[in-house]
Amino acid sequence: MSKNAKILLNGLVNENPTFVLLLGMCPTLATTTSAINGLSMGVATTFVLICSNIVISLLRNLIPDKVHIPAYIVVIASFVTVVQLCVSAYMPALNDSLGLFIPLIVVNCIVLGRAESFAAKNGPVASMMDGIGIGLGFTYALTLLGMIRELLGTGKVFDVTIFSEDYGMLVFVLAPGAFIALAYLIAVVNKIRNK
Repeated sequence: MSKNAKILLNGLVNENPTFVLLLGMCPTLATTTSAINGLSMGVATTFVLICSNIVISLLRNLIPDKVHIPAYIVVIASFVTVVQLCVSAYMPALNDSLGLFIPLIVVNCIVLGRAESFAAKNGPVASMMDGIGIGLGFTYALTLLGMIRELLGTGKVFDVTIFSEDYGMLVFVLAPGAFIALAYLIAVVNKIRNK
């Protein structure tokens, strides 16, 4: 297996930001009331991860050590602004649904952590693969959690009715349901990884 393939799979399995590293819990718990919200937040974060990793990797030798964190935040904030403007222009309903969580990608510990731990030490191709892997892992986790919460809470998945909403458990659409569903998912992932 090539080095880039290993980097890509690392974010999906060994260093999955949600299920293994337990990073980015705020958007994970808050935006996964539905599968589409989880998928959308994951895609937005993946775009920012890929773009910021590439740019930070290209600038890594030009950024002085004393100001590397503020420089990384400026790069990340630039791409978050692009995402926010595109979402508010072309998908206003999604913008209303995700609300404040799109601008908060700037301070998401996953994005800043990958900039610091990977992009600042590796070339642009490896950094891009890391951004794709971590982003896909985050997107997969948010979408799966959103699907489970939406199904158990409303009887739907991606707005397709599976069973009547009368049989849904409201707790899964609310904040406690996010904690319950995430805890079970983390337990299942740990069980699978330990085999």
